[in-house]
Amino acid sequence: MTAVGVVMATTSGVVLSSAVNAQSAASIIVQGNRRIEADTIRSYFSGGELSAARVDEGIKAMYATGLFRDVRVSRQGGRLVVQVSENEVINRVVFEGNRRLKTDQLMGEIESKARGTFSRAMVQSDTQRLYDLYRRTGRYEVEITPKTIEQPNGRIDLVFEITEGKKASVRAINFVGNNAFGRQRLLDVMSTAESGIFSWLKSNDVYDADRLNADQEAIRRLYLRSGYVDMRVLSARADFDQAANAFTISIEIEEGPQYRIGSVDVQSNIRDVDGATLRGAVKTQPGAVYNVELVDKSLEDVTLEVARRGYAFAAVRPRGERDPSTLTVNLVYVVEEGPRVYVERINVRGNTRTQDRVIRREFDMAEGDAYNRVLVDRAERRLKNLGFFKDVRITTEPGSAADRVIVNVEIQDQPTGAFSIAGGYSTSDGFIAEASVEERNFLGRGQFVRLGGTFGQRSRGVNFSFTEPFLLDYRLAGGFDIFYRQTNRSSWQPFQSTSYGATLRLGIPITENLAVQLRYSGVSQRISIRDDQVNCYTGYNGQLSRFNNNGNVSYYEATDPRAVGTNEGLAYVQADGTVGTGVTANPYSCLSDGETSVALRAINNRTRFISMLGYSLIYSNLDRATNPSQGLYAELRQDFAGAGGNARFIRTTFESRYYQDLSNDWIGMLRLQAGHIGALGGRLDSVDQFFMGPELVRGFQTAGIGPRDFAIANASGILGRLPDAVGGTMYWGASAEVTFPISILPRDFGMRGALFADAGSVWGYNSIRSFNTGGGVLPVTLDGSDAHKIRSAVGVGLLWNSPFGPIRFDYSFVLSKARGDQTQAFRFSGGTRF
Repeated sequence: MTAVGVVMATTSGVVLSSAVNAQSAASIIVQGNRRIEADTIRSYFSGGELSAARVDEGIKAMYATGLFRDVRVSRQGGRLVVQVSENEVINRVVFEGNRRLKTDQLMGEIESKARGTFSRAMVQSDTQRLYDLYRRTGRYEVEITPKTIEQPNGRIDLVFEITEGKKASVRAINFVGNNAFGRQRLLDVMSTAESGIFSWLKSNDVYDADRLNADQEAIRRLYLRSGYVDMRVLSARADFDQAANAFTISIEIEEGPQYRIGSVDVQSNIRDVDGATLRGAVKTQPGAVYNVELVDKSLEDVTLEVARRGYAFAAVRPRGERDPSTLTVNLVYVVEEGPRVYVERINVRGNTRTQDRVIRREFDMAEGDAYNRVLVDRAERRLKNLGFFKDVRITTEPGSAADRVIVNVEIQDQPTGAFSIAGGYSTSDGFIAEASVEERNFLGRGQFVRLGGTFGQRSRGVNFSFTEPFLLDYRLAGGFDIFYRQTNRSSWQPFQSTSYGATLRLGIPITENLAVQLRYSGVSQRISIRDDQVNCYTGYNGQLSRFNNNGNVSYYEATDPRAVGTNEGLAYVQADGTVGTGVTANPYSCLSDGETSVALRAINNRTRFISMLGYSLIYSNLDRATNPSQGLYAELRQDFAGAGGNARFIRTTFESRYYQDLSNDWIGMLRLQAGHIGALGGRLDSVDQFFMGPELVRGFQTAGIGPRDFAIANASGILGRLPDAVGGTMYWGASAEVTFPISILPRDFGMRGALFADAGSVWGYNSIRSFNTGGGVLPVTLDGSDAHKIRSAVGVGLLWNSPFGPIRFDYSFVLSKARGDQTQAFRFSGGTRF
């Protein structure tokens, strides 16, 4: 094995006399060639007399091919002799010692290929590329030695011997000059992370110069979204400690003051376009904090509005005038005619998996349309937000004419599939496990497919989802869900529920932040109550009266043929259907052994089919989908059951969440909830009403708030079991929460604390109020729990964004409750994904 030097030495001997000048290519003698034809070599010197300059050009051209290791030219007699040494042919390329990076990944970085010509210069370049690749993964101790192994017939094996070394981590990231945003808030927007005890689960805790440059831009955008228009990143320095094999990154920031928007105007330099009529497309408002993203959005919307009016080449640019005395920025959007340039061609390159049409449909223009830079930037942002690509870069080049431009889209696909196994425990659902497989870019078509299953202590099921984000080539998200779900009895649900069905969905974007979703759901549901909780046992001389599942009483012969269930004067039912008047006449005696509320047994063993049309109106301007720190999310949902089936109701719910970054990584959140359900004629089935608990007010059990059936009592008035929740028709809730970093713990732990206060209420009842047993009527007794009493609680929480999934612990102190409400001070939920 021969080591390949990192410097290529080339020599050429040229011995020419003046006589050579008159010679032609026909007098050239070629020596040393094995694979390349002599005529091919002579062709490099053809084209005229063999002057010294011509010969020199031929030698350079031969070296440029990469086919020759050495070329020497001399004169023998009256002839020109070209002595060549050909480069070997690479038989194969081999990597040895690579464990962290796959061979396919390394092979994609180098230019030396099997059956290609061996070139020392190329090997030198390949070695440097491999060094750069390893350093991007944080391995700065890597050593790479290229070697060759001679093979017959002028072939060689090219071997890269690699000693990978340990990963050089980012030991710490320090900020200087940041006052408006705390350290953790800045770290949240960075893709570079600090190393810690969970470094083995992540790959972004290594130093990468390109990644750090992107992080600086992300930090700058964060400040510009919050009004700090003078903000600058003064320096971003990475210091390498060779002994520790770790980097320390220091980022120095100059924030400047926070600016608000002063005046906003639209100035049109196009004769037939009045700037005032474009004011509605502007998203920035006077008095608001300056936000660069709203400025960008305004540019897009004004550009599109002007294009709709027939001015496809119009250009919109913002002009901002700072006023340091008032800390305001006066904005003017200037509209003017741009150069008449057309898109000649859109080239899509690098997509090995994603289909071209998935990429092209993110552009609001096509070949032949007017070129507009604002729309190109919008397409680039959309492509990045898809999450299909590791890198997206859009550039332009001149077209075939002065008024033509070629748009080049360079992308790099990344894996979009996921297989996950999740497990966890919560105080409401017990132990639960989930397995799912999903693909966000199914067959490269941009479609979302998911198949999942759950198996738990109290629930199990399977579901399948499919979404096409561009239905019929329009920006409409169409899809469907199919599911099967079984929920077992629990302390808060005395019945088993089995449901299966499907939902058809259609999402329609109205603006970038506002969308509407239409849906149809068909669900088959069956409620099953244990037999011993729907009968009626009362004793008389060893005889029984039995409360059957169909609601009738089976009569048995007794000493008194008119009476059953009489025992020392307890209540009984006479043969004529009236309640007897013994020593005590308690019509609730059939519930004394802890039977289920009659409101629930009314639908026992009955199959219900719910045919439901619905829509959702959704607004969101959150800064990020997970763990938001700024913005508003609001959703209004309405469902109409009654398009067939045997359920009739209108259900309306509303939820809004507002997030605000307070200071130093303290994030405030306000949440409002409300709901109403009303029957479309008749009464509701109890299970259709609202069963609320910790999702409304923490500190209460699942279904722990709202109307309950207090008829479950024995003859002495003592409850035989906890009163059943029977649901409410209305609810409201309000929550305030502040989350904050736990400074004594390393950020790598991913832990935050929380303080919260909740208040809410569930009331109203529109289900069955009594049940005829065939020998008497059993009522639902709400006994005051149907009141509008406010439930409230305060508490503390611990949020852990662990590598195994989000986990949350809450401990609540209930301040007010209604009779029959069920409390639960501690609540835990969490899971794992691996």
